[in-house]
Amino acid sequence: MTTAPSIDQVFDFDALLSEEERTWQQKARTFAQERLLPVIEEDFEQKHFRREFVKELGDLGFLGMHLKGYGCAGAGAVSYGLVCLELEAADSGWRTFVSVQGSLAMSAIHKYGSEEQKNRWLPGMAAGDLVGCFALTEPQGGSDPAGMTTTARRDGDGWVIDGAKRWIGLASLADVAVVWAKVDDPSGAFGEGGSAVRGFLVPTSTPGFTATPIDGKLSMRASVQCDIELDGVRVGDDAILPGARGLSGPFGCLNEARYGIVWGAMGAARSCLEAAISRSTSREVFGKPIGANQLIQAKLADMFLEVEKGILLALHLGRLKERGALTPAQISVGKLNSVREALAIAHEARAILAGDGITNAWPVMRHAANLESVRTYEGTDEIHQLILGRELTGLNAF
Repeated sequence: MTTAPSIDQVFDFDALLSEEERTWQQKARTFAQERLLPVIEEDFEQKHFRREFVKELGDLGFLGMHLKGYGCAGAGAVSYGLVCLELEAADSGWRTFVSVQGSLAMSAIHKYGSEEQKNRWLPGMAAGDLVGCFALTEPQGGSDPAGMTTTARRDGDGWVIDGAKRWIGLASLADVAVVWAKVDDPSGAFGEGGSAVRGFLVPTSTPGFTATPIDGKLSMRASVQCDIELDGVRVGDDAILPGARGLSGPFGCLNEARYGIVWGAMGAARSCLEAAISRSTSREVFGKPIGANQLIQAKLADMFLEVEKGILLALHLGRLKERGALTPAQISVGKLNSVREALAIAHEARAILAGDGITNAWPVMRHAANLESVRTYEGTDEIHQLILGRELTGLNAF
């Protein structure tokens, strides 16, 4: 395939970035092009996750890169976003890995953990020597975490956790799981009274913890998502994340992951656009390239417009995040827009590629399938619409 014109050629996007940000982006682009792209179609077909790439991602500094200390790179929000964009331009599954490891599991420990917990887990996770997962979603649904049925009960000098989780990324590969559970709290010792949601760091080798990869997926096939069973899992008091009380704990981590999606989905969109441009200049019908037709050029222009707008929105959110001014509602704007537009671009690109667009000679159908998962996790379209509706009206329609 020929190389599509870069965004910089039309909008001079690089001029909006610092040298450090461009360096992070180029590192991620090189890794994606040299390591991921040569194998991703086969891995998607074979449902294969390359565990050996985890250490390479750690060596490049991508894991928990937005965090400071404990072996983490301490990079800016925009640098992290650009890495997400380049990884997802190869495959959503690999951006998802970086999000689960860094924005969910590592962020939970970094935000809410004790010094002992941070020192125990974060350096190894940043290096890619240890893998973490984030166990929040349950089989009956993910949009209402307040209705979770997983419980942790006091038993002697520790806790016993029982319940089930579903669609938990990396769980069968993980060394530690951040498990969210309801704790009976009639005395209000945890600051809520009744029952409180708390986070527990559970080594996956703990008896009673079972993670089973979910099979039959038509999306995210080069990635790993699991069912988790928690059957009398016993942990000590030192497993509790002391700084996480109530649902604000997991929500704080979800917002980190949603921010990465704002950038990442635009990477998938860019890849689909590049495929459409390449095909429109190489395929000839009626004696000329299809890209010489007005209808095709109009489609390409509209697709390119949405990629530019989406990346500029991501950049704006990144600058807000770096100032400490980014709000959850603003993240919802970005997540809803980026995934919605990326899917529309993937579908339009598939049409331009005609019959060949359904084959793995082009990445478009793989991106479209993966984006259906991205559309669902970290808040469905409808959840983000309701978040924004509440922001606009002051009325809660949940």
